[in-house]
Parts: sequence; C-alpha cells; structure tokens
Amino acid sequence: MRVFTSKEEIVAAKGEPLGTSEWLTITQEQVNQFADATLDHQWIHVDVERAQQGPFGAPIAHGFLTLSLLSQLNSQNYRFEGAKMGINYGLNKVRFPSPVPVGARIRSVAELADVTEVPGGVQLTIRSTIEIEGGTKPACVAEGLTRVVF
Repeated sequence: MRVFTSKEEIVAAKGEPLGTSEWLTITQEQVNQFADATLDHQWIHVDVERAQQGPFGAPIAHGFLTLSLLSQLNSQNYRFEGAKMGINYGLNKVRFPSPVPVGARIRSVAELADVTEVPGGVQLTIRSTIEIEGGTKPACVAEGLTRVVF
C-alpha cells in the first residue's frame, strides 16, 4: 500500500503504480441489494434461473456495481495520511470490457496517471483496472479524479 503524507510525495509519484487490492468475491446478495438501491432489476442480474439460460450463462453484476466497488478496492492500494480532506471529484473515462459473473473474484490494480495542482491541493487522475480472476479482459477500466488537500 502506498501511503502519502504530503503534496510533494504525490507529485513525485506521478506515473507510478499505487498497488493491487485483495480479491473480492461478488455475491448474488450484493447484486440484489444493488438492484434494490438503484431500481435496476434487469433479469441478467437478478433472475438466476433465466440468467443461466441467457447470453452470459449466469447472472452478472451491474457495471455500476463493479465501478462503485473501486473506492473499497482502492482503499487497500493507497491512502493519504495527514490530509485535511480527500474527495471523489469525478471520472474522465469508464469502460466495462467484460461482464462479472456472480461468484467471480475481482481486484483493482491502480496507478497514478496524472497529478495537477489545484487551489488548496492536488487533483489526482487514478487509472484503475478491475481484473476478474482467471479472466482475459478486465471488468472495468476507469480514470477517477480525486482531490486531496493537505
């Protein structure tokens, strides 16, 4: 895990890997809870029997569920000690190259793609790739923006 204690350390780390998280298993319960929270009950996610006969051979996680797990997964890759505040500022680009079947394990590999100074701190562009254990293509590739104030 990368631990940053100053703006200068972050600026110096531009272009460097930030870490790889532990594997996380995607469960049907998580998928169902996400469907309830977002009102997205499409059968490929929540109807197990029908999804087994569908195009993926099993229910799959919502792409946005996979994306929303980035915060938890990346919390294992890096952190900012002594920062007054760190906030999610948004996303530049997100792609979902491969579906995540229920029961699959995923992890995040993160790198610090860019650092820009902004009033009161820095804005980080963190490129995260969510891998599927045993998969040939990632589940998600995202460029997230984080603002950190020390």
